[in-house]
Amino acid sequence: MTTHYEKHYSHALGREMEYKTYGEEGIPFLVFPSQDGRFFNFEDFGMTAALAPFIESGRIRLVCADGIDRETWSDTSSNEHRRIELHERWFRYITDELLPAVRHADGERFFTTGCSMGAFHAANFFFRRPDLFEGTVALSGFYHARYFFPDYTDPLVYDNSPGDFLRGMPADHPYIGIYQQRRIILCVGQGRWEDELLESTREIDATLREKGIPAWVDYWGYDCDHDWPWWRKQIVYFVEKIVNQ
Repeated sequence: MTTHYEKHYSHALGREMEYKTYGEEGIPFLVFPSQDGRFFNFEDFGMTAALAPFIESGRIRLVCADGIDRETWSDTSSNEHRRIELHERWFRYITDELLPAVRHADGERFFTTGCSMGAFHAANFFFRRPDLFEGTVALSGFYHARYFFPDYTDPLVYDNSPGDFLRGMPADHPYIGIYQQRRIILCVGQGRWEDELLESTREIDATLREKGIPAWVDYWGYDCDHDWPWWRKQIVYFVEKIVNQ
């Protein structure tokens, strides 16, 4: 498997940022790490190995982005506005700096993907900027900001809470038509440690149906836990569906 490690300066964040790519051809996927994880998160937990047949055959390629959750979503002791403003600068880094650096052609659209907190980021980026992304594969995610901002909200928090901004999106919003042309896959298990994620998935599932946005929302069994062994199975299952569509 061809891999590349990259490090570049982010003007949005005012710091060096790292990422790693796997493969050189095929459908592109932008991977977000799980909570407090780094760009090597996907590899360390066996996700890239599970996808190796797709990568080595040139059917997909991965770009694993670095995260800053420890300074934003997870740092609940800090000022709320400072946290969400820093997250917003990271959002701009991804959309305005990382994506242009890794696209093979102008206008190339990535799928977003991730597990747990990574699934939240994957869905949030996709729903905020469907013009930039082809779809999302979100595994065991939550889709609202209140879990990390229980007693605080402002326009930036709202803009990063897809369960909320989708519910409030008017029927004539231009993104509705774009969503309807994209591939939306949300998956959650019903086993251990999935209770809050299951509830959040059901909430956004209902919102998507109400808005007329087609999505594959897949509820796996009661033996399916919030853990990497299941996410390895799920990512292979859904990627196979995407590449064979």
